[in-house]
Amino acid sequence: MMTGDTGFFRVLSKSQEAGVKARTGIVRTGHSEFETPAFMPVGTLGTVKALEQRELDEMGAGIILGNTYHLFLRPGTEILSKAGGLHRFMNWNRSILTDSGGFQIFSLAKFRKMKEEGVEFSSHLSGDKFFLTPEKVIDIQRTIGSDIMMPLDECLAGNEDKSVFEKSVKLTTRWEKRCLNRFRETVPLYSHRQMLFSICQGGVHKDLRRQSIEDLAPLDFDGNAIGGLAVGEAAEAMYDTVDFCTDILPSEKPRYLMGVGTPTDLLECVERGVDMFDCVLPTRNARHGKLFTSGGEISLKSAKFKDCFESPDPGVSSYTSDNFTLAYLRHLFISNEILGIQLATIHNVAFYLALMKRIRRSVAEGRFTEFKRDFLSGYKNGKPK
Repeated sequence: MMTGDTGFFRVLSKSQEAGVKARTGIVRTGHSEFETPAFMPVGTLGTVKALEQRELDEMGAGIILGNTYHLFLRPGTEILSKAGGLHRFMNWNRSILTDSGGFQIFSLAKFRKMKEEGVEFSSHLSGDKFFLTPEKVIDIQRTIGSDIMMPLDECLAGNEDKSVFEKSVKLTTRWEKRCLNRFRETVPLYSHRQMLFSICQGGVHKDLRRQSIEDLAPLDFDGNAIGGLAVGEAAEAMYDTVDFCTDILPSEKPRYLMGVGTPTDLLECVERGVDMFDCVLPTRNARHGKLFTSGGEISLKSAKFKDCFESPDPGVSSYTSDNFTLAYLRHLFISNEILGIQLATIHNVAFYLALMKRIRRSVAEGRFTEFKRDFLSGYKNGKPK
């Protein structure tokens, strides 16, 4: 058992630099341990698109994210139960966090109806209707067998009126209390422990964020997430909200910023005390031929790479950087070859994981501010250091 109140999270080091809340830590679940700050590649349906599990393992991905809503639709809980949970179903021996479906309340608004009891969805696949309650969301995640579970919450667009946020925060708190009650009256179905995080909401309204956090913190969730950001608000407003939240979230528990973000976002929010991140950008951008590099984002379809026989990012260790040139990668995309998407995805996910490793090292060595300054200078100006 690790030291610390949660029993599975321990802070290893804290930045001593003025105004910097960055820290390193380690999370231990029933399947693996991973260092924080950590980036979780998104594997919505039990697969990180275009990547095989052995590749993720070799890159050092200690945890990936799955989605309760989508896994509930397919393959469905009956199949997952017969398989012995998602880990066995997808042959993944490291940690999994599952989102509860709260983001789908925002992203699939035209397919759902909100009620106090829960959310009625019309399947975007078949049109069939089903009802997700907070209790049902916990039951589904028990069947999935994820190491870290998330409660049902309501995620709103950033431009909603404050009055809408006020009602939403109260509803989310009621739902999360029901999730926690269901979590405590049930047990894991497989041979590993499951944890449950809270999610604070409230948009960029600090009084509502405080209310959300203060309502949920005494309930003693295993960790705490910041939800409802990167949904239309300005970047600086997001950073300011994160900074406010990490000041009042319990320091002994991991802090997870949901659905964020770009390399710049990761650095800015690590500085503000965030421990865990997830985002679809590395895999989604890769499918469109866009790479993240130390010199900024590049488009592989650009004609300037037609005869460029350099690697995408010599400063980042990944299969693509080591073995394939920009000219070859461009050729694959122009030719609509599947391998192009695979190699671009490997590169982007490896880039993100390598960035987090460099961030952790800089925090532990007391030079995060210097690292952030140098990295962003190269990233924004196309001249990596």
